[in-house]
Amino acid sequence: MATGWEYRLSSAAGTVCLTGGALVAANHPLSQRLAQLVPVFDRLPATTLANGELSLATLTTLVVVLAAFVPLFKPRPRRILDTLVVAEKRVLLAFIALAAVGYFDYTYRLPRTTLVLTGGLLAVALPLWFVAIRWRPNGEADRAVIVGDDPETMADILEAAGTDVLGYVSPPVGPTADRRVPSSGEVPDGGRVTETTSLADLECLGGLSRLEEVLVQHDVDTALLAFARPDRAEFFGTLDTCYEHGVTTKVHRDHADIVLTDGVAEGDLIDVDLEPWDWQDYVFKRAFDVVFAALGLLALSPLLVVIAAAIKLDSEGPILYSQDRTATFGETFTVYKFRSMVTDAEAERGATLSDEDAGDVDPRVTRVGRFLRETHLDEVPQLWSILVGDMSVVGPRPERPELDRNMESRVDSWRRRWFVRPGLTGLAQINDATGFDPEEKLRYDVAYIRQQSFWFDLKIVVRQLWIVAVDAVRALH
Repeated sequence: MATGWEYRLSSAAGTVCLTGGALVAANHPLSQRLAQLVPVFDRLPATTLANGELSLATLTTLVVVLAAFVPLFKPRPRRILDTLVVAEKRVLLAFIALAAVGYFDYTYRLPRTTLVLTGGLLAVALPLWFVAIRWRPNGEADRAVIVGDDPETMADILEAAGTDVLGYVSPPVGPTADRRVPSSGEVPDGGRVTETTSLADLECLGGLSRLEEVLVQHDVDTALLAFARPDRAEFFGTLDTCYEHGVTTKVHRDHADIVLTDGVAEGDLIDVDLEPWDWQDYVFKRAFDVVFAALGLLALSPLLVVIAAAIKLDSEGPILYSQDRTATFGETFTVYKFRSMVTDAEAERGATLSDEDAGDVDPRVTRVGRFLRETHLDEVPQLWSILVGDMSVVGPRPERPELDRNMESRVDSWRRRWFVRPGLTGLAQINDATGFDPEEKLRYDVAYIRQQSFWFDLKIVVRQLWIVAVDAVRALH
């Protein structure tokens, strides 16, 4: 695919042709009669439009479908599965819009049988069309760019790269020009070319703010990461952008301590594991999160009122306690818990231990708070964070940003646990691994990321519920 405009024109033209063809096919008398043979569809009247009515229905359908598919007309690298999912969503949106148009204005209404048949045909044809024309790299060779801010690491990447490097994307801090590395090209006699290439010979394709534009403009399929000290805003932002565009990311094995890799390396470059979840498991996991959180809040709602009243009667201060926690890719979100300590207790303690590590012997813990901690009821408000998508039921426990920095100073690869959504419980929690031993906690978190699946999550949840039940019985006695 030569230009972005060719993609835009072909995608829009294909959408018009397929939509028009689907409508004509659905409106044909034979299609209407065949639909009558299918159970449920036999209840829908067979209606065939003609002349002006068909022209008006065709125009309405084209306008609605084109409007729904506007985001897919933008040339962006996408995985096949991502393309299928996005296209199906757009077909569903167009289907609902066409039904709504007919509901509010009968003049533009598609007959129900025609609407259903057209939607079914488009649900197959349009996703396949966008998969066939999806934006992808030209040629057989990998097209790679170096993304980073550290000249030495960038030079190591360039030396190890076995693919054609188009250039580099970097903040204003430019690469060094004096370090030269051998070119990776081969000569016909089987030897190696003697020319050398330096970072100064590579084209600067732009800053990190233009990364998305660079990935699309240059048909990039591999990003070679070369950050001196990956930070939340730049390194994890780069990972997120590459994931959204279906671009493979690699790091040099000598600089891979802080990223989650898949353990497979060709030479000195290792793939970064950006998508450890199978998409079906992701769907099941999110559905489970929503159901678990909604049912939990609904079932415990009478108890929540009692807890709120007990906290207010026991000590002065708010009912809920809020705190910033680290989320996926180093972002932050606000987590809520029932207050179990006296007001402003956090100001008296340094950022050395998490709330879970503080234990029940802390004198700042109130009487009601001690009971809430022993029964784990102080964690119930976090069900709201799960419901809105900030957390999951199962995943690495989110820590405070300052505590994360403390852990990272003790364990170099601590940020590997940021590759998945944080959870209410996790493999580390059910095995009593706490911040007192960050290396052990990290081992469990990374092990969970490697093994995660919907069924593995269920096993962890069942075990955690058993632990909560045992602790609640002990607290009541």
